[in-house]
Amino acid sequence: MALSINNIIYGVGMATLLSSCSVNKKYSRPELETPQHYRNTIAVTGDTISLPYKTFFKDTHLTALIDKALDKNKDISIAMMSLRQLDLSYKQAKLGLLPTADLSISAARNYLSKSSLNGSLSEQFTGNQHMDDYSASLNISWEADIWGKVALQKESARASFFMQRENLSALRTRIVSQVAQAYYNLITLDEQLKVASRNIALSDTTLHIIKLQFESAQTNSLAVDQAEAQKKTAELLVPLAKQNIALQENVLSILCGSFPDSISRANTMDTTPFVESFPIGVPADMLSRRPDVRAAEYAVVVANAGTGLAKAQMYPSLRLTPSIGTNSFQFENWFDLPGSLVKNIAGNITQPIFQNKKLKTAYEIAKIEQEKSAEQFRLAVMTAVSEVSDALAKREYASQRITLIEQKKTALQKAVSDAMLLYRSGMATYLEVITAQNNSLQNDLEAISIQKEQFDASTDLYRALGGGIE
Repeated sequence: MALSINNIIYGVGMATLLSSCSVNKKYSRPELETPQHYRNTIAVTGDTISLPYKTFFKDTHLTALIDKALDKNKDISIAMMSLRQLDLSYKQAKLGLLPTADLSISAARNYLSKSSLNGSLSEQFTGNQHMDDYSASLNISWEADIWGKVALQKESARASFFMQRENLSALRTRIVSQVAQAYYNLITLDEQLKVASRNIALSDTTLHIIKLQFESAQTNSLAVDQAEAQKKTAELLVPLAKQNIALQENVLSILCGSFPDSISRANTMDTTPFVESFPIGVPADMLSRRPDVRAAEYAVVVANAGTGLAKAQMYPSLRLTPSIGTNSFQFENWFDLPGSLVKNIAGNITQPIFQNKKLKTAYEIAKIEQEKSAEQFRLAVMTAVSEVSDALAKREYASQRITLIEQKKTALQKAVSDAMLLYRSGMATYLEVITAQNNSLQNDLEAISIQKEQFDASTDLYRALGGGIE
């Protein structure tokens, strides 16, 4: 509808005044009931936001692999591209209040019917059987942000950006943990290979002694067969360990963003793999330390803004569309100002009527989505607290088991030595020797497995506490 200048000025003023209105509630964090302490009580050593991996992991081979993974891992590269996309979306959302402007230039020639009124008039006044139309116009369109839709769009875009940034931080921490666990898997397999080699040598010595006794008729062929079977038991571990080492090196290479290759690593599990103290704090710290928890909260912010936008769609919108340009039926008079000048000032108010049910349903869906996001945020906090508690329990009891199995290892090593001495003096059977050796082999493998569990528990605890890159 055409409006007077005074009406337009009045409309703009009212739009500016109403643009401060908002149909949505300001975001507030969902209520959380976090416990005051973890299930496993330990000494608190600090309360920092993150624990840099170069401080936590002491193995230089491992930190070099982590550096490479953070630089070349393909999942991280893809996540960074997604972050750049959201950054551009956020910058675009900040321009939502600016009007849009279109410049249009056109020229047309219409051949009219001589029997038509326009055709007869054209031939009468111009002497031509056609009519030309030359126009140029600058059209501006601006929707008044009466209900705060632009602010909500900015809030949603900003929260989406920071949510992706937190997801990227969580991904980096996860990659650090995966590289560490894969690296310790390699060291564990190396130790299993060493145990197998030692037991092969021990079994070979036992077999040699039994063969000598068999040749001197001091024992029977069954003893030789049993000793050879025991040696094969240890030998079978070698190709299996080598196979698993190759597969684990392939996995670690892919994590580091390179094709499968051999991995440089420490030669023993005895080196200190990580610090022994953690900045545990209290469960409420998960809100500021864990990037995945922070990302879950940003998801609630996005859903809150979505609810506001869905509600705003049910309210009327005010759009102003002024334009200015030139128009002429003769090319030489196209830009003959002010004669060819064309001006138009218009505005319209749109109120959805028949779509009201559809928009209301969309609003109800958005509210449910917001409630779902809030529940997912609470679940993320519960999961974070649970993961810390799980890692603490695994780490504590793995340490106890390591102490016990080391004591058992000492006893079994003595049993193997005693069995050989007794066998040579005829006071023990070959079965007792083989049983002692087999028990020692199994205990050594179990000790390596428990040590690996402790490594994994400490790495899990590093990730559960939020990790840290810098």
